Amino acid sequence: MTFDEEETGEGSEKDLTTEDTMRERAEENRFTLWVLLNANRWALTAALGLGVFTAFVLWGSLRPPSIRVVMETTDWVEMSFQALIGALITGTTLVVTINQLVLSQEIGPLGDQRERMDRAMDFYQNTDKLLEFPSPSHPGPFMRDIIETTEKRAKRFEETVSANENEELRSQVREYVEDLSENAQKTIEGLNGTEFGDYDMIGHVLNYNYNRKLYDLRWILLEYEDELSEEEREAGKEALTAIAMYGPAREYVKTLYFQWSLVKLSQGILYLAIPALAISGAMVMLVDANTFTDSILGVDTLLWVVSGAYTVAILPFLLFATYILRLATIAKRTLTVGPLVLRGG
Repeated sequence: MTFDEEETGEGSEKDLTTEDTMRERAEENRFTLWVLLNANRWALTAALGLGVFTAFVLWGSLRPPSIRVVMETTDWVEMSFQALIGALITGTTLVVTINQLVLSQEIGPLGDQRERMDRAMDFYQNTDKLLEFPSPSHPGPFMRDIIETTEKRAKRFEETVSANENEELRSQVREYVEDLSENAQKTIEGLNGTEFGDYDMIGHVLNYNYNRKLYDLRWILLEYEDELSEEEREAGKEALTAIAMYGPAREYVKTLYFQWSLVKLSQGILYLAIPALAISGAMVMLVDANTFTDSILGVDTLLWVVSGAYTVAILPFLLFATYILRLATIAKRTLTVGPLVLRGG
């Protein structure tokens, strides 16, 4: 059933169930989404590098001319590594720029820092009021407690509606709360033991399908407005407030995760750029067609060396690609704040 079909059914029962994880709700292939989001970025970089290395060795072994002939008759290999050296130096400069962009939000005059603190404290005052106790200082428990509060208020809404004479209303609220509770419990269970900075934490935060929960509860309150008592309507609004609070909290944690990831990406690129520059320079200045004359496993040693050196030289770019693919995928699936659901949710 599509959203269009659901929203045209005025006066009829609505499907209020959703999948509990972002991967289950995604329209992409499950393996593709796992690679884009869940796979370790360094392991994925290594896998991509191994693929590039294997492709070079196979191509160089099976297709003429051989790498030795190419190096004896042309300067293509030398020119390629010279270009890579320029790209690596430019790339490391961009890394510094990325760090400056991320850190620029943390650096400023006292007045700006005080304004940031005031906004943060205003937000925490709202969450303290919602949770009825001081908000946890760590992102994982902070998001977990908000989810638990949404579940408690949703169940309270169900309890107040349990005496309502409208059987259809009671059935719809029951279905809604059961689905919300299942999604909440799986998310809470996943958040337990996670640490900020790991994708596991932000992944479980994104699993909680609050956009759809927010839309469905608004639909119930509007569709059955005349059948709801003042007490029932107030309980529904309290649940709606709790779910709505999850939106800015999720975006705040997501923004922090983006900043954290960009800093880690910058560090990783710098770590890889140093050996990549050294090896590229060695290939330009120290290696020619006569440097290696033997073969390994029936493959010219020179081909192994050139393929390996090229793979090491592009590792910073491969790491960059893996990180940006994850961040872009997260951004794509969390473009909205509120009840608007884009595609699969």
